[in-house]
Amino acid sequence: MYETLEIARDGGVATLWMNRPDVHNAFNEQLIAELTAACRQLDADDTVRVVVLAGRGKSFSAGADLNWMKRAAAYDEERNREEARAMEAMFRAIDDCPKPVIAAVHGAAIGGGVGLVAACDIAIAAQAAVFATSEVRLGIVPAVIAPFVIRAIGPRAARRYFLTAERFDAAEALRIGLVGRVVPHERLMEEARALAGRIAANPPLAVQALKTGLARTAYGDPREIGGWAIDTIRRLARTDDHLEGVASYLEKRAPVFKGQ
Repeated sequence: MYETLEIARDGGVATLWMNRPDVHNAFNEQLIAELTAACRQLDADDTVRVVVLAGRGKSFSAGADLNWMKRAAAYDEERNREEARAMEAMFRAIDDCPKPVIAAVHGAAIGGGVGLVAACDIAIAAQAAVFATSEVRLGIVPAVIAPFVIRAIGPRAARRYFLTAERFDAAEALRIGLVGRVVPHERLMEEARALAGRIAANPPLAVQALKTGLARTAYGDPREIGGWAIDTIRRLARTDDHLEGVASYLEKRAPVFKGQ
């Protein structure tokens, strides 16, 4: 179905592989469109509970493909606006996905690659991974990824790395909150899938409600959050999965959640 992506499934976990290894998974208009479509496809698939985002080859993602950027320089203003909207929609599709998305980062995550990491709910990095928001060196700014990156690492760290365009390692990415864990390269996918499996074992309706609610809790009006929280608790309290969760805990057995 996709030329720049691969989707592998294992139970309730779908691994979404960016597959342009010859250009370090840099994204052009095709990868942008396909990644957006794939996220929406996985949204609609009730058998998928968690998504892992990873890259084939030596790198996670080198950000925007420079050849694509060079072509875009010749586009008129409206075409450039459309390209920017499409890129923003890609990051938003990851951020808005009701299924939790885990980034498994190895090699380089540069420019928009950092944006992909920041748009995911959780990120795990290999020890040798490197990161940079290097747009300013190319005479542009990380405008589209800025909301996601600032949310992940805070405005102070974002100002530094946006302005300097310097590279930083996985330990620094962990310190500033871009990733949540650093592991040896050979254990990266194992750790990402194990984490995905732990999330997938939880009742899917509650997980999806939690992900939606986190954005409101962090950025919404407290009065709106209160109303959302009350409605959500009332709705989930009537689900079969909630009753199964309580019963399995009391009966000291493994729960069987059906997303109902």
